[in-house]
Amino acid sequence: MKNPRLAQRYAKALFDFALERNELEEVSKDLNNIRSLLRDNRELLSVLNSPVITPAKKHAVFAAIFQGNVHETTFLFLDTIIRKKREPALATICDEFQTLYNQHHRIKSVTLTTAQPLDAQLLEQIRTMLAEQTGYTIEINEVVQPDLIGGIIVKMDDYYFDASVLARINKLKQEFAHNVYQVNF
Repeated sequence: MKNPRLAQRYAKALFDFALERNELEEVSKDLNNIRSLLRDNRELLSVLNSPVITPAKKHAVFAAIFQGNVHETTFLFLDTIIRKKREPALATICDEFQTLYNQHHRIKSVTLTTAQPLDAQLLEQIRTMLAEQTGYTIEINEVVQPDLIGGIIVKMDDYYFDASVLARINKLKQEFAHNVYQVNF
């Protein structure tokens, strides 16, 4: 999307409206489902982004898919997005809304990358430790990347902690490459 501020403004407007009407949870659930649908269904995304398809046809597609399946506020918002010809920004708007929702509920999303899946007890210990340090509720997204060999990588907002075996090996390679005491050994 070329204008992220546009997505932020639409998301903020919907967030404030839903909060004012005590419909925040329903609208958030709907937008998460819409975002998943857009991510999984390339045809729908193509329809949204197509300048050839008229807004009336896009509205008909959205009505067939969402009317009666989402909260009334969410459907009216989707209708407004289509009327204003902002539907290519819908995925980004959903992401921005989720960011606002997480800030409001003091939720942090953390990505844990490991070489093997972690057991539930260890995940809960990590979640508890991070929650105590940050004061936020922690949502963990676990990513398995076997080439790490071992260890863990933690990503949270702009915090990045790499304690993987692969990172240690790369650090040792750099140290050996710059060893001035034994050149050409």
